[in-house]
Amino acid sequence: MTVSFDFTDDVVLVTGVGGALGSAVAEAFLDSGATVCGADLVDSESEDFLLDNPDRIDFYQGDFTDEAQVAAAIEDIVDGHGGLDYLINIAGTWRGGTPVDETDVETFDFLFDVNLKTMFLATKHALPHLRERDGAVVSVSARSSLEGGEGDAIYRATKAGVRILTDSVAEENLGTVRANAVMPSVIDTPMNREMMPDSDFDMWVDPGDIADVMQFLCSDAASVTSGAAVPVYGEA
Repeated sequence: MTVSFDFTDDVVLVTGVGGALGSAVAEAFLDSGATVCGADLVDSESEDFLLDNPDRIDFYQGDFTDEAQVAAAIEDIVDGHGGLDYLINIAGTWRGGTPVDETDVETFDFLFDVNLKTMFLATKHALPHLRERDGAVVSVSARSSLEGGEGDAIYRATKAGVRILTDSVAEENLGTVRANAVMPSVIDTPMNREMMPDSDFDMWVDPGDIADVMQFLCSDAASVTSGAAVPVYGEA
């Protein structure tokens, strides 16, 4: 069954737009008629920027751990496009390989900055504008946030933070802004294939499939869904 969405005349901001998932989400919203604004630390001309033809989006290069840069980017988007309907918090990364007692504080700070602080700041500054449009926020948690594990405790903690912050935003904005999260496991990306070359890639989830779920969570079809953490890990 084919599912289609229509976001014509809507404005969406995708953070981490240059990554594998971010670019897939941007493509999906572009195909659905939305005006797509994207933010990333990586320059759009870099070989690490995976979105084809970035000129199709309104791109903001910047550090979304810096509140002043976040505030300025969102104000520019609202001024330039007349408002903001959806925020998709994708900016994030993974680090691991050591137990807690061997993990340096720099790794702790880095993961909380990239995975949780970016989501907090973007959501904080987007919310006043999203309320004007009865908009939605969708953020990226992780399946591993549901339990402890060996070697990547800090990553799991940051993604658990995304879930809890999502639920709190939903509670604080009942009837005005819906907030939900998705929980992937291993996404089929070039980086993950390079890191885990002996894995069964067929078990991994395509970024486009996650993009479809994110579109659903922004759509009228999910009008009664807020505060959810939706599994998007398939068989991975």
